[in-house]
Formats: sequence, C-alpha cells, structure tokens
Amino acid sequence: MNVVVDLGDRSYDVVLAEGARHQLAELIARRAASARVALIVTTPTIAAQPWFNVASGIDQHVLTVPDGEAAKRLDVLEELLEEVAQFDLSRSDVLVGVGGGALTDVVGFAAATYLRGVALVQIPTTLVGQVDAAIGGKTGVNLRSGKNLVGAFHQPIGVLCDFETIATLPERERLSGLGEVAKCWILEGGFAAELTDVSLHDLVVMSVKLKAAIVGADEREGGRRALLNYGHTLAHALEKVALARDRDELRHGEAVAIGLAFAVRLAAALGRVDDSEVVRHDEVLDFFALQRRIPENFPTSSLLEAMAHDKKAHHDLTFVLAGAEGFETVNDVDPQTVSDVLERFRGER
Repeated sequence: MNVVVDLGDRSYDVVLAEGARHQLAELIARRAASARVALIVTTPTIAAQPWFNVASGIDQHVLTVPDGEAAKRLDVLEELLEEVAQFDLSRSDVLVGVGGGALTDVVGFAAATYLRGVALVQIPTTLVGQVDAAIGGKTGVNLRSGKNLVGAFHQPIGVLCDFETIATLPERERLSGLGEVAKCWILEGGFAAELTDVSLHDLVVMSVKLKAAIVGADEREGGRRALLNYGHTLAHALEKVALARDRDELRHGEAVAIGLAFAVRLAAALGRVDDSEVVRHDEVLDFFALQRRIPENFPTSSLLEAMAHDKKAHHDLTFVLAGAEGFETVNDVDPQTVSDVLERFRGER
C-alpha cells in the first residue's frame, strides 16, 4: 500500500510492500526524470545481504559508510560528500539511502547539503527506519554535545519500505524498532490488550500513517510534530551518555522505550495523568518485551545535564508529556522534580 505525505507540490508516497525496493527505477523515472546518475549509499553489513540488489534504472554506483551511529559524524559526512563529488553529481541526479535510521539520517543530510540540495530516495531496511527516520525529511548527524544537533529538513521524493528487509533483522534490531512502534501505539491511544491480533506489518502501516499525517500538518516541527519526540528527551540523554562509551551499548529504540516509561511517570508526578496511564504505558512496553528501566551505569546527574542540551529545549528542561487533553510539549519543567522522578524510577522493580 501507499501512504501519502501531503506537502503540496512536494508530496511523496511511502510505499509499504514486500519487494518495495524493486520500485526504485520506476520511482526515479517518474519523480526525477532528468536524473542520469544514482549514488546508492549503504553500509557494509547491508551491502552483504543477499537481498541487496537495488536497481535504479540509470547509471549507478554504491558507496558505503560505517554501520549504525558511527555513520552520524561530521567527518563521515565530509568523506561521503567528497566521494559524491568524484562522480560529478548534478542537481538533477539522485542520492539513495539504503539502510537503518542512522544511515537514512546521514544520507538525507548529504542530499540536503550537496549542491544545496539534490533529489533523495530513502529505502529504510530496519523498523526504526521504516516507521520513523526515513519519513518526514528530518536529517542530521551527532555532535559530542548531543544527538542530531547538526542537520536540515530535506524531504525525499519517495520512500520504499520493503517488508522483506525487516524479516531478516536480528532480534535486537527488531526490538529496537519496536520502541518507536510502541510510541506510536501509545500516541494513538492504544492498549496492550488490543495488540494481540495485530501483525507487525499492520503496526508499521499504523506508525507510518501517524507520522505522515503529523508531518503533513507540521513539516518543520513548529507545533504538533514535536509530539513524535515523545519519550525522546530522556532517550537522547541516555544515547549521549552511552555513545561516549560504546556506540553499541544502547540502541535508539531501546532508549525510547525507557524514555516512554519515564515520561508518563513524570506526567503523573506533575498531576497531568493518573496511575492508569502509567499502567497503560507499562503494559504496552511489556507486550513488546521492551526494557523499561534505566541501566545502573547512567548517573542521574549526567542524564539531567544531557537533557538540558536536548535540541527541543529552550534553555530549560522540555518534555513531551501526556495530559488530560492528550500529548503536548511542556517547557520549563522543574529540574528537581525531574531528578526526583528519575530516582524513584530507578528504584522500581
């Protein structure tokens, strides 16, 4: 099926299907008819997959960047852009990202900045990529100071979500993606009991429809789109601390799951929701078998400092929180309250 991201004359389809990657040539012919060169950017792990047989229908070359968050560095971006330049890519040509969320972030940023913008196609191969990172045009890389602090909005001309690729995911990668799926399910008001007969494909479609609708209404995150950052204030803080030690210590979706469990507890402490909402969150996270406790080696002081530098913050602590009227961005949350909730959250068993 196709889900439209409605942005007027820049609208595009998100294709969700078995074998969707094989629609690349048709997509380029339809949306970038003047293209003569396609640069396929992927990772060594993805390039080694037996299903990596992406064909653009025009002259194409494959470039690689490191796997995972190691790709989201300024030096990697610079090396990628230097490689792109060797092929004399024009503004009529196409960059194609084939990989997970980190890969689509850096390739999207490369497309946004090379020649001040070239056409981009995203082929996300992980759950995180398909339900979140590849859709909506948010691109970027990390700094030591925090996640995604350098980036740009650059919409693709199409996104091809191939269900065949997520069928090959390692278990940890699948669970990581379910962190973002759980976020979408919670935002949509779903309960764990309703998940029993819902397939993974249906959950991906649900998540994509939610993101497409929000992006179409708020492309540049001036209002409603910030809701997609639910759970991400603590998640990005956890990732920042983890990345300083070991890039594989904590995956994005793993951090998001912990962030969701914390955010609802913070909302309860602020009197925005009652304990039934905490129970709903916990039951959804448990259904997906997601870890929802902060690991011991993440000090509260380090997390508070990282959260204060989150890109959503306005020189204060900012969270997306549940409330009586739904979810909203809440600024200037008292640091002592956040610290107290963090400490109580740690003590739960």
